[in-house]
Amino acid sequence: MSDFYKKILDNNKQWVVNALEKDPNFFADLAKGQTPPLLWIGCSDSRVPANEIIGAKPGEVFVHRNIANMVVHSDMNMLSVLDYAVNVLKVKHVIVCGHYGCGGIKAAMGNQSIGIIDNWIRHIKDVYRLHNTYLDSIEDETERFNAFVEINIKEQVFDLSKTSIVQAAWKSGQDLSIHGWVYGLNSGFVTDLEVNISSNSDLDEVFQLQF
Repeated sequence: MSDFYKKILDNNKQWVVNALEKDPNFFADLAKGQTPPLLWIGCSDSRVPANEIIGAKPGEVFVHRNIANMVVHSDMNMLSVLDYAVNVLKVKHVIVCGHYGCGGIKAAMGNQSIGIIDNWIRHIKDVYRLHNTYLDSIEDETERFNAFVEINIKEQVFDLSKTSIVQAAWKSGQDLSIHGWVYGLNSGFVTDLEVNISSNSDLDEVFQLQF
């Protein structure tokens, strides 16, 4: 058994001890069910832990993560999480949170083949194509990288709003808001990108589904 593997098992035991010292009913209460008010769609990057960033306790955040926090309309994994969060858990907020220094975004700006992930990166490249005139006008590479991170987050917020799951919830009068955040790895702070959507009136008419 490697030292790292043994360490994480030991860490779990210590975590349980610490949790029970603070609240003897901690795990008993968790086992009763979950009613999180928030769905977090974030990047798989190990440096961006959803709960810790916002100081949330277990049970307060429902989480879906993938490379570059993408909302792909044919991704059944993401759609299943979204459907459960919206229609069963009745979350009131969905946050799409990307981060500066995202490897998936960086890969989409180049042409190096990585492997099967190239097929996922294609979705990110499509976002670049939509905004290439603006992005290509940014001469500084770091500034262009950061701008692309922010633009991608905003596009995923709009793509989330276009799903039939979200639009059906709005049609039924459900209280549901979608937000776009970017996280700074070098600061720890999140920034609200001020793309907050609570109804399909913010979308182009062609995307406004009629039920």
